[in-house]
Amino acid sequence: MTTIEDEIQQEISQHKILVYGKGTKFQPMCGFTVETIEFFRQLGYPFEVVNALESPEKREALSRMTNWPTLPKVFIDGKFYGDTDILGPMAESGELQTLLEATFK
Repeated sequence: MTTIEDEIQQEISQHKILVYGKGTKFQPMCGFTVETIEFFRQLGYPFEVVNALESPEKREALSRMTNWPTLPKVFIDGKFYGDTDILGPMAESGELQTLLEATFK
């Protein structure tokens, strides 16, 4: 039997950049999700957005797995990175570009 955590791990493994947000890539439902989508669009790398609002169980499991209570939640190459509060400074320092280049080799 597949657990919600298994489902989440499968989604994370299928996408090099995965955002769990409120809404979808084409119909975000909150400002923070919009900000995160725009952030990744500007970087130019492919990414996917999963609407965490569709499943309260998934949203709760994600909070437990990441110890991060809010959305969006960003995973890059299988690792949790928080949201643009974390990724913005990483982009400014050049650390994010290095990470993404290694991820998309």
